[in-house]
Amino acid sequence: MRPFTIKLACLCAAFACAFASTGAARAQAKEDASCRAVRFVDIGWTDITATTALASVVFEGLGYAPKTTVASVPISLAGLKSRQIDVSLGYWWPVQEKAVAPFLEAKSIQKLEPPNLSGAKATLAVPGYEYDAGLKTFADIAKHREELDGKIYGIEPGSSANAKIQKMIDTNQFGLGGFKLVQSSEAGMLVTVERAIRDRKWVVFLGWEPHPMNIQMKINYLSGGDEVFGPNYGEARVYTLTSPDFLTRCPNAGRLVTNLRFSTQLENQLMQPVMNKERPADAAKAYLKKNPQLLDAWLAGVKTVDGKDGLPAVKQYLGL
Repeated sequence: MRPFTIKLACLCAAFACAFASTGAARAQAKEDASCRAVRFVDIGWTDITATTALASVVFEGLGYAPKTTVASVPISLAGLKSRQIDVSLGYWWPVQEKAVAPFLEAKSIQKLEPPNLSGAKATLAVPGYEYDAGLKTFADIAKHREELDGKIYGIEPGSSANAKIQKMIDTNQFGLGGFKLVQSSEAGMLVTVERAIRDRKWVVFLGWEPHPMNIQMKINYLSGGDEVFGPNYGEARVYTLTSPDFLTRCPNAGRLVTNLRFSTQLENQLMQPVMNKERPADAAKAYLKKNPQLLDAWLAGVKTVDGKDGLPAVKQYLGL
């Protein structure tokens, strides 16, 4: 074979390899068509409604067609196991630990690490003026029995948090024997607290974060309740769950889901319009337009459904 022919053959082979490599990369980026309909589940808690709306908006910007089903925790777990649901952003630990643990042990669903939310909490709280006046710990509550009218405000009957408060009263823990647990809906409790703050009256109540109460009212969480609500003010974390094969079946969509991180401040703010009956998708879009920096980390290494860079596509979708 002549030198020119050999060079030509080598050149053609090189082009063929490059083309094949590029084609393989594109094929890998494009995923299976079934991945386009990312199926979320919303367990009906406002914070999960809000974060699911955020994720869905980003997926839409990438060219996906996300769908959300509202279902209870047990049904959501069964849906993930049966692969009828792809993603849940709502595994609250430790509240749901007993329900989720058997699925994790059987490897029938997958829990992503690290959590999508850290620093959540739930414990007793008071308005700022009470805290400044000395009611700073669980042990201080009984000292102010008269100002508090001997009442502790909880949420709906049957809740685990109310059971913890009632047990403190029944066992005279922290000297709370004789106090009365006032049970009400979340909305009813918050109205009572808002009214007390307006009138500068004393009140102690169950507070938690994320929730708009943390930005609507000046409140402080009481220390010293680790034995009742758990350490670090009843600390909780929220994890993302997926069906067992989602990350391998849909690697690009899985990368975005894995990248998602939220903060309590983000959720405090986003939950507010959602609780005021604004469409979650509209609230999510408005939030992302005001906070586009979130997209940088979420979309790192993420492509559109047709293999293009994800970040500019989502920004264009949002009109940024």
